[in-house]
Amino acid sequence: MTAGTTLTNGTTAEHELAALQREHGRPLFALLLRLCDGDRQRAEDLVQETLVRAWQHPEALRADDFDSVRPWLMTVGRRLAIDARRARQARPAEVGDAILENARVISDHAERAAEMLDVREAVKTLTPEHREVLVLVYFQGASVAEAAETLGIPPGTVKSRAYYALRALRRVLPGYAADLR
Repeated sequence: MTAGTTLTNGTTAEHELAALQREHGRPLFALLLRLCDGDRQRAEDLVQETLVRAWQHPEALRADDFDSVRPWLMTVGRRLAIDARRARQARPAEVGDAILENARVISDHAERAAEMLDVREAVKTLTPEHREVLVLVYFQGASVAEAAETLGIPPGTVKSRAYYALRALRRVLPGYAADLR
C-alpha cells in the first residue's frame, strides 16, 4: 500500500496512520523511551519507524486474530529498539568536536627522540663538574644529599652546580627553556 491509496472502508492510509498515532503513540513512545535509556530523539525516531512498518504491512493491522494492534506495534517497536542498540554497539562510539578539542595531544616517539638528541648534545657542552651533577640529580634521580655524598662535595655546591648547569642549558637550548625550570 502506498500513501494516498484508498482503503476498502473509504479512509486514506494517512488517516489510518494518524489514528494509530493518536491511539497508540504515547504508550509506544513511553516503551521506546525506556528502551533508549531516556534518549527522546531516538525514541521518537523509533516511533516513526514503527508506524512506517505498520503502514507497509496493513495486513498485520487488519488481522482478525487481534483485539488490538497495540501488541503488534509494541513488538515491532521493541525489536527496532533492540536492533538500533545492537547497531550502535557494533560500531565505535562517535566522538564530538568538543571532546577532540579537550583531548590531550601526545607527541610521537620521533619527536621525543629528536629532543633527546638535542639535550644530549647540549649536555656535552657543559663542564665535567656541571655534567656530573646533572646526570646524578636529573637523569639518575639522586637527591642532593646523595649526589653530594657520591661526588664528595657539600650539598650547597651540588645545588649551585645544578643551577648553573640548567642556566647554561637554557642558553644552548632556547626552545626548551620552559622544560628546564
